[in-house]
Amino acid sequence: MPTDSIDRSRLRVLTERERAAFADRHPRSAAAYARADHLFGRVPMTWMNKSAAGFPVYLDRARGARLTDIDGQEYVDFCLGDTAAMAGHSPAPVVAAVTRRLADLGGASTMVPTEDAALVGAELSRRFGLPAWSFALTATDANRWAIRLLRAVTGRSRILVNSYCYHGSVDESLIVVGPDGRPRSREGNVGAPGDVTLTSRVAEFNDLAGLARELAHGDVAAVLMEPALTNIGIVLPEPGYLAGVRALTREHGTYLVNDETHTFSAGPGGATAAWSLDPDVITIGKAIGGGIPVGAYGLSAALAERLTGRTDLDLIDMGGVGGTLAGNPVSMAATRATLAEVLTDAAFTGMIEVATAFADGVRKIIADHALPWSVAQLGARVEYRFTSPAPRTGTASAATADAGLEDFLHTYLMNRGVLLTPFHNMALMCPQTTTGDVDRHHEVFAAALGELLG
Repeated sequence: MPTDSIDRSRLRVLTERERAAFADRHPRSAAAYARADHLFGRVPMTWMNKSAAGFPVYLDRARGARLTDIDGQEYVDFCLGDTAAMAGHSPAPVVAAVTRRLADLGGASTMVPTEDAALVGAELSRRFGLPAWSFALTATDANRWAIRLLRAVTGRSRILVNSYCYHGSVDESLIVVGPDGRPRSREGNVGAPGDVTLTSRVAEFNDLAGLARELAHGDVAAVLMEPALTNIGIVLPEPGYLAGVRALTREHGTYLVNDETHTFSAGPGGATAAWSLDPDVITIGKAIGGGIPVGAYGLSAALAERLTGRTDLDLIDMGGVGGTLAGNPVSMAATRATLAEVLTDAAFTGMIEVATAFADGVRKIIADHALPWSVAQLGARVEYRFTSPAPRTGTASAATADAGLEDFLHTYLMNRGVLLTPFHNMALMCPQTTTGDVDRHHEVFAAALGELLG
């Protein structure tokens, strides 16, 4: 049954039933949401209003792969903070490291370095292959600062990204290929400081000819890309594509930045190590801090030397690269513990095995219902799509969105104790996720499709 032939009347009825059941099961969350008058949008950050059920659940506690809301409902958590909690919620080594830093040693923000930072830099270098690292509080800031450095070192003004990429709220990334094939601002771009088509260029993922055409202008300082698109649904690189990107950037004197914030799920060194990539810069955030805010960017030896040799660049005071809380003792302690004791090489092996079981099971359920859907896996991260074959570009992926179907599935799953990432059908495995957790998702997912399809 094609997705567009699903009985939409039945879908609406089932969704309304599930939302009513959700409201009945979550009176305390509903009340907390209703009285949050002094929060913009009634939530700490406006994206928390992305709730398939009509209002968000409120957190009581979370540990490992489990989350419990203030109404006492427990979930198998495949969302995991949309990658921020890929180490699991409150992993013991991170809790111990942060507690020691705050309670025993003291000093949350000091503006002097700790030895933890150097150890983290060494470990990131081992994993990703780039020798020089610096820290931020988010991957968005890491991307922003990397962009500034690469504009400075090249003397070029533009940044090239892929259509429907995700690099946080970086202004230069909010550009897409329009229906006419021309670049335009992405729909919903809030309060853009300027015309993004003047700061950026855009090419479709998996389109080397389009990339070559845009780089030929000679004004692109850097290609900022995810090795696989993630936030628009997982779009995997076709054979030879990433090697082609590297060759084209070198040909045109353009730096290559791999944003590994989400593709870190590919393995302990992200897609860069898993696929033997050779970028000039790596940016990353979220998962490496075990839930504590942190971001980082790594530079090749040649780029680091070129930058430090520039006496005209203010890299110390007001040059636009840095933040008072960046590299703070707490985030460095958390990151050291996460990398050394939680998201280890061995942990990734187990996480990817569980993710493979998740992907295989979803494929079987889809096949059992003869649905033309697809499943994409990126290491410990899996996503099911309402189309087959899987999209090869961001624009094609965006076109397959089905908000009504997604809302039904997410609400149905939440009502039965399974939590997916609210922005798409992504399931992430942490070290504590079990095959039993996967089986529970499959049981509920199959029941949802059984009710919907009859």
